[in-house]
Amino acid sequence: MTLLAFFGLFPALFGAAAQAPAEDQVVRRVIIRDEVILRIPIRPRLSRPIEWVEKKGPKCLPANRIAGAVLSGPSSIDFLMRNRQRVRALMDNDCPALDFYGRFYLQPDDEFICAKRETIHSRIGGSCRIEKFKMLVPQYKQVKR
Repeated sequence: MTLLAFFGLFPALFGAAAQAPAEDQVVRRVIIRDEVILRIPIRPRLSRPIEWVEKKGPKCLPANRIAGAVLSGPSSIDFLMRNRQRVRALMDNDCPALDFYGRFYLQPDDEFICAKRETIHSRIGGSCRIEKFKMLVPQYKQVKR
């Protein structure tokens, strides 16, 4: 029962309506319904599949510009930079396929992570040296319809 309907019945609760003649009694009923409908159209997905193409990369990366890392293969890790670029670290050939899924870490000597100098350590005890870095450039695939 809404508040307005309650106030309409208020005199009847206290007997004030009983003193008035029957034809003068008016009962008012107010119904309030709130309904909000949001219609959001579903647009087709505009993003196209991305294929990352390797280009020549730097010899060193500033450690403070790395935002995150993604495992990209058994012997490579992609570093996500703060300026939205990707750099792939390729491990040396004698590196076994380590279980980097259990996390990994680096201990650089200075503020830079350099190829042929730094070693990536797995949390299970193995380690691999970074052989070189490659810049990754997005290549958008054509979607066939």
